[in-house]
Amino acid sequence: MTDLRRRAIDLYDDFTHEHRDRRRLLAEMTALAGSVAAAEALIAVVAASPAAAQQIDPADKRLSTTRAPVPTGTGAPLNAYFAAPRSMKGVRGAVMVIHENRGLNAHIEDVARRVALAGYIAVAPDFLTPAGGTPADPDQARELIGKLDLAQTVAAATGAVKAMRERDGRRMKVGIVGFCWGGAMVNRVAVGAGSALDAAVSYYGPAPDPAEAPKVGASIILQLAGNDARVNGTAKPWGAALKAAGKDVAVYEYPGVEHAFNNDTSVERYNAEAAKLAWSRTMALFKRKLA
Repeated sequence: MTDLRRRAIDLYDDFTHEHRDRRRLLAEMTALAGSVAAAEALIAVVAASPAAAQQIDPADKRLSTTRAPVPTGTGAPLNAYFAAPRSMKGVRGAVMVIHENRGLNAHIEDVARRVALAGYIAVAPDFLTPAGGTPADPDQARELIGKLDLAQTVAAATGAVKAMRERDGRRMKVGIVGFCWGGAMVNRVAVGAGSALDAAVSYYGPAPDPAEAPKVGASIILQLAGNDARVNGTAKPWGAALKAAGKDVAVYEYPGVEHAFNNDTSVERYNAEAAKLAWSRTMALFKRKLA
């Protein structure tokens, strides 16, 4: 990776995760790239296009998909995208898929279909439901995410996990997987849900206070990008605290890859080799804990 693109990724990450103004981003990118046109081109390759890189057709006949509310037990339900194998015979459990700070978009729905094809009921809630739902503009979605009440959002996610444990009168095992903002939510829901959650996979998600580690009941994987000092600064101590607390935890760091390396809609961030390995580890955990 060139130094120019490395610095462009850093600028864009500051914009997305520190809620900076887009005009400031464009001004800084223009200073870096030399012109507005070059700056816009840099932003385009660093940012993600949620409709790109679809792996599973929404109309895939192997799947059944729908949109419906998922109860939270804390008040209003969350709107959600559901995907499941068309034949429910042998379904292994349910998996919540937690979106990035762009909200529930086409990419996360595609990830939910990937989970469903592996034999699970996938539930992808829209955590921007209280704000009217995920908007089409990802910058607006990021602004709305930043205004959510964290404690209320974690409580809603935890309640949804508990609601997913019951289906047609029978008990289901439940896992969660989340990315970036969703990865941070995975860590916090693992704390809040305790023994109600069986498996959790956090992709490059900032972590809570290590003192919370004893509350985790799920088996957990932390998937970390080597070039992600911002997240790793909290995630590594979190992993160490989980190990010290005797939890079933694995911490995997993928050298030389960027934050959001699993997101195949971002040209500059996606790393196919790391994404494939991380996904295989994710599916192996679900197979072990949700069977």
